[in-house]
Amino acid sequence: MGELGLQVGTPTIGSVGPITFGPDDVLFVADNANATILAIDVGDDGDDAAVVAFDLDDLDERLAAFLGCGVDDVIVRDLAVHPRTHNVYLSVMRGRGNGAVPVIVRIDHRSGSMAEVPLTDIPFSQVTIANAIPDDDERMDMQFADPPDGEEVEIRGHKLRFARSPARTATVTDMAYVDGMLVVAGMSNEEFSSHLRRIPFPFTGAVDESSLEIFHVSHGKWETAAPIRTFVPYEGGRSILASYTCTPLVHFSLDAMADTPHVTGRTVAELGAMNQPLDIVSYRRGDDEYLLIAHSTHPMMKVNCRDIDTQEGLTEPREPRGVPREEIGIEGVKKLANFNSDYVLAMQRDDDGKRHLRSLKTASL
Repeated sequence: MGELGLQVGTPTIGSVGPITFGPDDVLFVADNANATILAIDVGDDGDDAAVVAFDLDDLDERLAAFLGCGVDDVIVRDLAVHPRTHNVYLSVMRGRGNGAVPVIVRIDHRSGSMAEVPLTDIPFSQVTIANAIPDDDERMDMQFADPPDGEEVEIRGHKLRFARSPARTATVTDMAYVDGMLVVAGMSNEEFSSHLRRIPFPFTGAVDESSLEIFHVSHGKWETAAPIRTFVPYEGGRSILASYTCTPLVHFSLDAMADTPHVTGRTVAELGAMNQPLDIVSYRRGDDEYLLIAHSTHPMMKVNCRDIDTQEGLTEPREPRGVPREEIGIEGVKKLANFNSDYVLAMQRDDDGKRHLRSLKTASL
């Protein structure tokens, strides 16, 4: 791992949030408490043989037993699948408050067995987000939540559940690795706080970033404060498709961002108010590429990307819907990751509040 700039040591990790895989066995881990992003060698010795669907029942109970804590003290932050071995990785906070412990858990896709990825004496490197929101900033980041987190409120006859966290926890909201570049969405301490950062890997300390502006159809105005909640690389990594709370879908050209401090996105769809996009993946079926988008309130949706390519930007309030979308009758999906070319892996919450891992066959979506 020397060629990737990793050196053996023990990183200081205050939290784990969004995760994504890079080259070889490198897993990128966002630590919003310390405003850093780590690249760690997970040392996954699984083989790259052909795989079939993977399902795992009672994820929270299994994690609680493995980590030695109660179910309510298992907070799963993100999900990623190793592109070679197809083992499943979870970023987990064990416990709540100041005593919470950051953990990376690996789940073997063949046996379902769990192992903790070492975070001491490991090959790693890191980069610091210099303009992160400071610890003492009083602003709060509000997200849709599931019990026991947050509190229930009623808005225009709809009962919704929200959790409030310090704005610093949104320093990194999502990440993806594309051709030697880590693309990072989140917030900054600047006037236009919604930012997209492009960080070359191996890390050199360089960070190229732009503040973002979008037209929010359901709010009826141009916005620069709210961060991207989830995104996916598009057009071979030349652009991204990103979604925000209440729920615009926006196209950003990465090519156009080079050395550009402020960028305006093209809003291509309004997916519905009083909702937060939870995750987004793309997959191919035949000659077509599709987006699969999981939501907090609305049903999971599928969008054909060819409709995005021809959609003009939406700039009128409330009424325009943009590209067509198809609702998928699969309830309770909280996280998504590409498992292989045939399946998308979903973390799904059932009616009893229990979470499971389920493989969704793309040919059937």
